Amino acid sequence: MSEFKTKEQKKTFYKSKEWESLRRRALERDNHECQECRRQGRVHLDSKKVEGKRKSIELNVHHKYEIEYFPKLALVLDNLETLCLNCHNKVHGKGFKPAKEKKWDDEMW
Repeated sequence: MSEFKTKEQKKTFYKSKEWESLRRRALERDNHECQECRRQGRVHLDSKKVEGKRKSIELNVHHKYEIEYFPKLALVLDNLETLCLNCHNKVHGKGFKPAKEKKWDDEMW
């Protein structure tokens, strides 16, 4: 069983033929749609090819149980879920944080 503790180990895994093959299967299974957006009634598809080149990557294949802690599940299709970049960042606590809501204060007036 492989370990995925270091950045280099993870990088090697995500460049492997096994991962690329499984990633394609997950995208096909999920119809190239973000599954979290779909659960919320929205649609977020992967980017389209323009003149034979991909414009941008809009979707990630996410491990529900991270490979660092669950290496046995690294290549299990049922552990994968297609997510858009925004939803993927939310899952990992990255990206923009919502602005703090201003509370009404009578002293303002």
